[in-house]
Amino acid sequence: MAISILILLCLLQSFNFASSQSFIGVNYGQVADNLPPPSATAKLLQSTAVQKVRLYGADPAIIKALADTGIGIVIGAANGDIPALASDPNFATQWVNSNVLAYPSSKIILITVGNEVLLSNDQNLISQLLPAMQNMQKALSSASLGGKVKVSTVHSMAILSQSDPPSSGLFSPAYQDTMKGLLQFQKDNGSPIAVNPYPFFAYQSDPRPETLAFCLFQPNSGRVDSGNGIKYMNMFDAQEGTTLTWGIRFPVPMSTLCLQPLRKVSSNFDHLGSVKVDAVRSALNAMGFNDIEILVAETGWPYKGDSNEVGPSVENARAYNGNLISRLRSMVGTPLMPGKSVDTYFFALYDEDLKPGPGSERSFGLFKPDLSMTYDIGLSKSSLTPSIPKPPATSSPSPATVGWCVPKTGASEAQLQASLDYACGQGIDCGPIQPGGACFIPDTLASHAAYAINLYYQASAKNPWNCDFSETATLTSKNPSKISILTPTLFPFMYTKFMQLLTLEMTTSRFLFEHLLT
Repeated sequence: MAISILILLCLLQSFNFASSQSFIGVNYGQVADNLPPPSATAKLLQSTAVQKVRLYGADPAIIKALADTGIGIVIGAANGDIPALASDPNFATQWVNSNVLAYPSSKIILITVGNEVLLSNDQNLISQLLPAMQNMQKALSSASLGGKVKVSTVHSMAILSQSDPPSSGLFSPAYQDTMKGLLQFQKDNGSPIAVNPYPFFAYQSDPRPETLAFCLFQPNSGRVDSGNGIKYMNMFDAQEGTTLTWGIRFPVPMSTLCLQPLRKVSSNFDHLGSVKVDAVRSALNAMGFNDIEILVAETGWPYKGDSNEVGPSVENARAYNGNLISRLRSMVGTPLMPGKSVDTYFFALYDEDLKPGPGSERSFGLFKPDLSMTYDIGLSKSSLTPSIPKPPATSSPSPATVGWCVPKTGASEAQLQASLDYACGQGIDCGPIQPGGACFIPDTLASHAAYAINLYYQASAKNPWNCDFSETATLTSKNPSKISILTPTLFPFMYTKFMQLLTLEMTTSRFLFEHLLT
């Protein structure tokens, strides 16, 4: 019966997983002269897991192209529009009429008024931001769209005067009065605070190997928040933001459930990726706005840059964006916001070749102008639900079709422990390899690490880059569970238990089937 229940849970998880991508968005910048037509972009987006698109303006061609696609659209009023929006309610009404009401078949969900206005240090513009947002909201309400289209503004992470440790997050005193008014407006209207966390820039200011791993969601020693004892394992969570509730959040092949059973299980595994987001959460809580949601308006990593830039590379960009998507899909959340995924807009859909600044500024695109992927991070719809591995082919399979991830021969205990801690910190179910768990035996670090890293790989849509673990793991076409669990000469105890469970399952299923017929 236990096996039947597990299979049913896996099936239910697969249905839930396939329909739970609403938190993945992308920024659609247009500072370029080589972009594909909006109609082609709309078709591209429909072939991916992207469910939301953020525009920096309100381009009619793009809004029309996204009509009847079901894709949510964020449109923006420029900083230059703020004075008119603030002083003239009629201007706000005209803006809504032209940019929202004109497209009834397009799913416009949010209007951002200005971008990083507080960072401009233009006190006149800053003082006009809240009135502009209020007039925009009134115009939407007059058009009976007040509850359907939200109003917000986008902030740089520089609005925080303190973010380390995350629990000490505070908004800058220079912005306290402004932020209080903005946040009260957002609380009253149910709109999110939008921020732009970029671990990439944090790494550029501290280019050590351990910082890179912390930024890329890769195995690292973590950083403990001295204020609450939470151990963070990635920069994104700490910049954004308890107890972790473990559970299988991806459909996982049955053959992986007892691959090779954790040695040292930490209670704060899941707190390894929430520094930036949780710092914002703490700042909101400190001002009494505990119920305002956080939206990540921009985040990303460039795949190339100038020769003197530290950090840009295809490998780093794939690791950051791919691992962040896997984490969002796990619904792990952050230590201060557990069990849910923050709406996140990746920067960017395409490169913007006309942007000024260093080369990295023009190299954030996930797709090329010919609509091909710059690199694969598992965004295509075909990668949403991991499939049960098929029997290995006789020839060597390509990395994209390999079924299992195992530790490399010769990996040290320290490396295995780091891999184990990291994998279990990403939201997979490590309960079975704790004492008393179904896969606790054999009680060795090697077998527990093998269980965890393979389960993490399976849960991450079997993306090859999710079987790296600082080069201590490798892909294989041979099912390790058939060797480690089903071979009585190797593990007689587990083999006996497995056969007893299988016999009980078959007997129980036959009994139920016969009684259902009668």
